[in-house]
Amino acid sequence: MSTEAIRTVTCDLTFQVEEAAELVFQVVAAQSAGWADEESLAVLVDGEPASSVTEIGDPYGARIHIIQAEAGRLSLSYRARIEAAGQNGPTGADGPSAAYERQVYLRPSRYCPSDHLIGFAAAQFGTGQHVGARVAAITRWIRQRIGYVPGSSTVHDSAEDTLLTGMGTCRDFAHLGIALCRATGIPARFVAVYAPGLSPMDFHAVFEAFQDGRWNVYDATGLAPRSSLVRIITGRDAADAAFAATISGSANLEAIDVSATVEGNLPTDDSSLIVEMA
Repeated sequence: MSTEAIRTVTCDLTFQVEEAAELVFQVVAAQSAGWADEESLAVLVDGEPASSVTEIGDPYGARIHIIQAEAGRLSLSYRARIEAAGQNGPTGADGPSAAYERQVYLRPSRYCPSDHLIGFAAAQFGTGQHVGARVAAITRWIRQRIGYVPGSSTVHDSAEDTLLTGMGTCRDFAHLGIALCRATGIPARFVAVYAPGLSPMDFHAVFEAFQDGRWNVYDATGLAPRSSLVRIITGRDAADAAFAATISGSANLEAIDVSATVEGNLPTDDSSLIVEMA
């Protein structure tokens, strides 16, 4: 195992829980990302272990944590050293659920209203058989035409808003890529990741498009090498992949600190190459 295949990721979150709350966290590396030879997750409320932490999984190996927390200061700390898995995607794209997945990821979703963009997308990128070339053209167009501006969007903005304003963040770039792919007949999905090389460091968002029987990863921001990414969770859009959500009660985020590194040299990213993410 080369040192470049070893990733170290960390996440520290602090919330002030105003009243007893049910919180959902999606910050742990997916099982498909590789073998974690060191991994820990600690959830404390006012310095004491949270009374209820439940882990559930999803079809892509994501591990979702549901926490019942009393009022107080909640802190979550995650650490993992991961040996990257082979670049074969999180699940078998040709497995029994493949046809269903392709249908799900062709449909419009909350932040990716692809049905609103069909006319523009078809005129700009076409709808022919050359799927790989079309996804590459979509990614290149977003990189050239949409400005990456931190803080320029809100949690309410969709791909349509990003197209109209001409600016956004990684989340918006991913949503626009997904929407334009779906609008031209290509299944596409949202992935939240840890991203070694990202600056400033934070959680990152990319998208995957289905082509030639595989889910391949694209990042129109170009801010981190795709081969270094560590999958956290996969979904239709950011509504499925938020790092934290309050289901009931009241809790306010006070602090967040994320880091992601590779041992050895950070790999370079050739945008002309097809990359699969474990």
